[in-house]
Amino acid sequence: MGNQNPVPWRDLTDPRRAGDISELEKGLKEPEFENLEIPEDLGTVRVTVDDHKIKRYAFTHDDYSPWHFGQSPFGGRVGHAGLLGNDLVQLFTLVYAGSKVVGYHTEEQMWFDSPVSLDEVVTLAGTYTEAYERRGEGYVVMEARATGEDGRSIVRHRGVEILKTNPGAVGGRGSAEPSRRVTGEVPEGARVVDTLGKDVAPGDALAPLHKTITAEQAAVFSRIGEYVRNIHNDIDVARSGGLSVPIVQGQQQFGVLAELLTLRSGPSFLTSGWLRVKFLAPLDVFEPFTARGVVTAVTPAEDGIRVDMEIWVRRDSDARLMTAGWAAVTVPAQPAPS
Repeated sequence: MGNQNPVPWRDLTDPRRAGDISELEKGLKEPEFENLEIPEDLGTVRVTVDDHKIKRYAFTHDDYSPWHFGQSPFGGRVGHAGLLGNDLVQLFTLVYAGSKVVGYHTEEQMWFDSPVSLDEVVTLAGTYTEAYERRGEGYVVMEARATGEDGRSIVRHRGVEILKTNPGAVGGRGSAEPSRRVTGEVPEGARVVDTLGKDVAPGDALAPLHKTITAEQAAVFSRIGEYVRNIHNDIDVARSGGLSVPIVQGQQQFGVLAELLTLRSGPSFLTSGWLRVKFLAPLDVFEPFTARGVVTAVTPAEDGIRVDMEIWVRRDSDARLMTAGWAAVTVPAQPAPS
């Protein structure tokens, strides 16, 4: 079974194989920096975006937009912007033992090229393209892509991760690029907008999105249904990594920011969106947080108006900046016909 099954499953691996296989990660490599081979093909797998996959993602993010359960601007049900993000991030577990990873996702970048439709079979493929050491930690870079049945690009991914570390110690050391540092502050007197329309201007602030990710949501997002144990779905693994409780996966925060941008940009984000963030500090499960953004530039584009933004996540309890980065989308210069 698993990724060798000719019938595409909704996950990277088919958890039903546990009925026949005692060691689910037998033959996979130890997730150690020394075991990396650069470049390293992480494999190709086909995944079905079925009703269950969409509903499961909706639960993990508390995102029940009608586009995902009925008609959308694209004619039928489509998946969330971030739906395939974790599948791409987790491609490395086809080669490395995922339950032995105590890593830290430091940076995520995705390009959104087209929506994925209900019951579409997508092809996921990824490669480790670069590895380097910094501050005594071993980093690895993955590039991956999700492709539709017709060969079109759905989303492209570039991520950076510390393969094995102590997340309780390393969390909080990262920062956004000094030349483009994101402060996570809304300018005083900024206009707050629900929609990035034709009158959008630099300095406009996106209406915020408030969230709390529970332990149940984090566990489901982080593959507990595939019997993968990690610092996001198992308290013992989390504590072995210097944490008191499981933490919300960086990719799950990324999904919240993608939801915010979809809400404010409309369908344009699924066809022209770009989002790059750095994960600055661990976010505990059950911690309320707020996703926000501010427009930094508006420029003419071939298909409308390109809107560049700074975007971030702050923890509500102490306003600590947890995640920060940049985003862009091309929105129509004129309102869509009614």
